[in-house]
Formats: sequence, structure tokens, C-alpha cells
Amino acid sequence: MREDEAALAYGGGWVDRAGALRADPERLAQLLGGADTRVLPLWQDHCLVNEAVPVQLTGDAAERARAAAAETVFLGFAAGRAVFAVDLSELTEDAALAAAGATRVVGVRALVGRLSPAEAAIQGYARGLLHWHRQQRYCGACGAATNVQDAGHARRCTDPDCARLYFPRIEPAIIVLVETAGSPGRCLLARHAGAAENAFSTLAGFVEVGETLEDAVRREVAEEAGVVVTDVAYQGSQAWPFPAGLMVGFRATAESDEIRVDGVELLEARWFTRAELRQRAATGHRLGRPDSIGNHLLSGWLAEDEAAGSAPR
Repeated sequence: MREDEAALAYGGGWVDRAGALRADPERLAQLLGGADTRVLPLWQDHCLVNEAVPVQLTGDAAERARAAAAETVFLGFAAGRAVFAVDLSELTEDAALAAAGATRVVGVRALVGRLSPAEAAIQGYARGLLHWHRQQRYCGACGAATNVQDAGHARRCTDPDCARLYFPRIEPAIIVLVETAGSPGRCLLARHAGAAENAFSTLAGFVEVGETLEDAVRREVAEEAGVVVTDVAYQGSQAWPFPAGLMVGFRATAESDEIRVDGVELLEARWFTRAELRQRAATGHRLGRPDSIGNHLLSGWLAEDEAAGSAPR
């Protein structure tokens, strides 16, 4: 795993997903009863925690939580131990806390920075998979109920005349740092609809049907900011289980510095020099959320002139 991959939250290949075991109920039953097996309880997309540490259940406590859960899914192996997740969402909050032996519920994103990258990744994985199960209880083709398959990694329609098989879906989105050519370097940031005054971030948008990732970059920037870009270059990707995203990061170069915001997705957009971004950071304006690939793109861009030994611009 490269260092730049490890820097991004919710990913990094920490879990052996053990796909071959998903169709082996006997082995899964053995793992569920194992003394070292961990069970992660979640409630309505939130972690159940003690002292800001997500609860990890074993033994009898794990069995009690599984008995109270609507769904149990197999996540794989982490650090050599089998890991399952259970969904307590059908309980009241107090009942879920009692079933898990927890003190409160906390959003996964609120714990980033307090957890190791591996633990943040597995909590995000559990959140995304359990959320999908709650949204796919009925067949989209015939309306019949669906049942869990493959240890929680698929669902099948119960109508024998339909029997459609469903898998968790990923919704890809691009996120892009647009920069000007030449010196001094400048990057394009925008204030999105609903964002606070003076809150600027990188541009992003969902990939549409029949579109490549690079096409999506060019379209989104042109539609929202009126900027034509070239030299679209892949930078990295990030699992984004909120609820089922995959953020794909790019950099691109603007053909001109003219901006025409759409007034719908974007309320305003501006070009920022590195010196201006450093000043914003020094006065309390974050470079995007610390768990986001947008922050990673901006931090990398800011570091380039320092790495080259040039004076800050």
C-alpha cells in the first residue's frame, strides 16, 4: 500500500474480505462462534461507542447483540480475526445502547482522527453495507421482499418468478483540483449551495451514465463554473460510505481563468494562490474536511512549491 493511499480515510486494504467464504454457511457459523471473532454493532448508520471508542463485541455479548439485530453481515478478517457487523436500527436508541453495552451513538465521521486508519475503514465498510440492506428490502422489479444472500453481500427476490439478485451498488463521483497554467499557480475553489459564507472547496459531481471519469471532470467543471479544462490527470480514489460513494480524485488545467458559475450548484467561485490558501488556513478556514480526498488534493497542491524549494506563493 502506498503512503498516499494510507492517508485517505475509509480505505487502505486493511480487511481481507474473504469472498470465497461468503457461500460457506458452515464455516461462517464456526467463525460466528469463535472466541476471537469481533462483532461491530451499528444503529441507524451510527457507531455505538464507549468513551469515543466503537464497541467491539465478543463471546456472549456478541451473541446477545446478534439476537437483537435485524441483519448480521460478514466483513472478513482484520488482523487475523473474523469480523461481523450487526444492525440494531430497528431498536430504540436506548435499547440499542443496552444491547451493545455502549454509552452513546456517534457518527463515523466524528471519530476520524481518533481511530486508527484500519478501524476507521472497517467502521465505514460496516456502515455502508448495513445501510444498503435497509434500503434493499424489496425487489425493484416486482416489489416482493428480498432475502439476504452470501453472508450479507447480496439479496435475492423471494418471488420465484422473478428471483432477481441484487448486489451493493457504488455511486462514483469525481472531485477535481483545477489549476491555472504558469506562475503564480492558482487553484479554483467554489462555494456550493447551502455552504456557509466564505466556505470554499474543490469541485465535485456524480458520474453520469455513458460517461468516463475524465468526461465527468470536464462536464462538471464546465457546467458549474464555466471553465474549460484540459490535462485531466487521475490522483487517487477514496471509499466514501455516506452511503455508497466512491470519490475519484483528479487534477486538471484550465484553458482560461474566466469563471461563470451556474448559480444553482455553485454560488460563487474564485481563484486562490497558495499564499491565499495558507492565509485562510492560518485564520481558521479548513481546506475541506480532514477525512476527505478534497483536503488531500489541496494539501498536496500546497506542498508542491515547498518540496521544490521555492518561496511560498
